[in-house]
Amino acid sequence: MNDTNPDRRAGIPAGLLAALVVLGLTSAGILARYQVHGDVNAIHCLFSLFFSLNLLICYWEACLFLRRDYIEKRVLYWHKRRRETGRAPAREFLFTRVPLGRILSPTVWADVWATYSMIDPAYADRRSFGFTADIGNGFLTPVPTLILYAAYTLGSVPAVVAGIVGAMLFWQWVYVTSLYWVSFIVAHRQAQITRGEMFIYIAVPNAVWVLIPAFGLYVSLRLILEGNYGVLGLVGMIATP
Repeated sequence: MNDTNPDRRAGIPAGLLAALVVLGLTSAGILARYQVHGDVNAIHCLFSLFFSLNLLICYWEACLFLRRDYIEKRVLYWHKRRRETGRAPAREFLFTRVPLGRILSPTVWADVWATYSMIDPAYADRRSFGFTADIGNGFLTPVPTLILYAAYTLGSVPAVVAGIVGAMLFWQWVYVTSLYWVSFIVAHRQAQITRGEMFIYIAVPNAVWVLIPAFGLYVSLRLILEGNYGVLGLVGMIATP
């Protein structure tokens, strides 16, 4: 097996593996809440999914930094591959099988960014805003994400503390994602892709990272102002130390 290409004959498709990781992390939070509080809450389920997605993406963003030289070279491979096959590199990567022994390999997951660079070349350019913003998210948000996930699930910290952490974290997601949108449009990168690609790879994913954090800001303000976890259905949880 070539070290730069997962074995296409054995292993788990990359897209399925990513989905299983997110499903596992999301289910863990929902089941933990049910075990402790005996209920399932729609808002908690939404943020369980969102936090789980962010944790996976944080790992990918760490790979972006750790394999930045490799990604810049790998882009050439995917350009050539697209010309030869006519297939979208991102879709092809999602169906590439990842051997179990390499599921944590930064080299494997670097192809997330090498293929995405077919849509936005910024991720093959370490001088770009998108590159810097994403590696920042990858290294700086896992800890506050885990704090909020535990707080929303178990009420593990005072509600006011969770609200303050959430307000800071959610606001930076809204702000940075909005700036990424602006940088993409101002650079006229939308002219280099189809409308379908613009919708699937730019509009929808980034809308998720604006709309859900915007709702998270509302939840955070409720936690701060009300001093309890009532907005998340955890009635009676204490707000202050």
